[in-house]
Amino acid sequence: MGEDAGRDFECQKIMDGKVNSGNGSEKVVPPCCLKARASAPELEAKCHSTVVSGWFSESQSTSDKAGKKVYFNNPMWPGEAHSLKVESILFKEKSDYQEVLVFESSTCGKVLVLDGILQLTEKDECAYQEMIAHLPLCSIPSPKTVLVVGGGDGGVLREISRHSSVEHIDICEIDKMVIDVSKKFFPELAIGFEDPRVNLHVGDAIEFLRHVPKGKYDAIIVDSSDPVGPAQELVEKPFFETIAQALRPGGVLCNMAESMWLHTHLIEDMISVCRETFKGSVHYAWTSVPTYPSGVIGFLLCSTEGPHVDFFNPINPIEKLDGAYHHKRELRFYNSEMHRAAFVLPSFLKREVRLLRDSAAPEQGTHIS
Repeated sequence: MGEDAGRDFECQKIMDGKVNSGNGSEKVVPPCCLKARASAPELEAKCHSTVVSGWFSESQSTSDKAGKKVYFNNPMWPGEAHSLKVESILFKEKSDYQEVLVFESSTCGKVLVLDGILQLTEKDECAYQEMIAHLPLCSIPSPKTVLVVGGGDGGVLREISRHSSVEHIDICEIDKMVIDVSKKFFPELAIGFEDPRVNLHVGDAIEFLRHVPKGKYDAIIVDSSDPVGPAQELVEKPFFETIAQALRPGGVLCNMAESMWLHTHLIEDMISVCRETFKGSVHYAWTSVPTYPSGVIGFLLCSTEGPHVDFFNPINPIEKLDGAYHHKRELRFYNSEMHRAAFVLPSFLKREVRLLRDSAAPEQGTHIS
């Protein structure tokens, strides 16, 4: 691993905004990394004086409690706030791993929040779930075995189940409470668990992958949370090496890869690690999710050495899969045009992420009628 990639995302752990460059000088950590401050114990009181596990309360009157308005506000991105008006809190409990919150919002339907970080809303979950599943699965012919890491809400499973060629789906989710809460409050996502091809494993994904036979899966989808705290292991080189071992030659990985507007240095580190690990190809794609910080989220698409994978042009187009468009529920976001467009990158991203400068632009594929 090169010197830049070898930092293992250490900048996420920096709490004082500076990191030693190794030659005695200090450089300022990019502002987005300061989000780690929100999980620093010594700053907990400060974070929670106005924000308690992501809930921000603002009273119209100091004496009129009935007039209090409640908003959801994410404290993990200093200097930024996106608030949703809360109609009612439906669920709030701590699991063995995190705080799980569900509330009914006034504009986005029900909302799932884990440790103060918004995971999904009923209004726009389709953009994330459909893209993270179909970008990899439509890029290879007839996928048969698929692993989902995380994804306890069931949305990715719902999308994988549209592919009739798939015979076996494993999902490894560490927090059973997320699964149970999703089944109760988000049945349109949790319907994915009802597919008979699904095999649920509740436990640590890294431990699970250690026991997976080499080359077992055609595709692996990592639907993880942001790489801070326990989830940091899921964006480091040993994890990606384990993923690559579990994929067949020409197998594909789709991994959540942060926002281009907030985390370009993390994106570069992830691409660097993946290019050393996946000898087929590594590409960055993105989509719009309005309720996520900055309104976009990215994906890393990687393939192992073997049969060539053209991620840019779907070889297994969703439009030609029998019944896929209406399976369990109609597709709302993904199509082959959106697939190709996801790999078109803005100029600033190519300038800021050195490893994307040599990425070939997607060729115009044949339109599916």
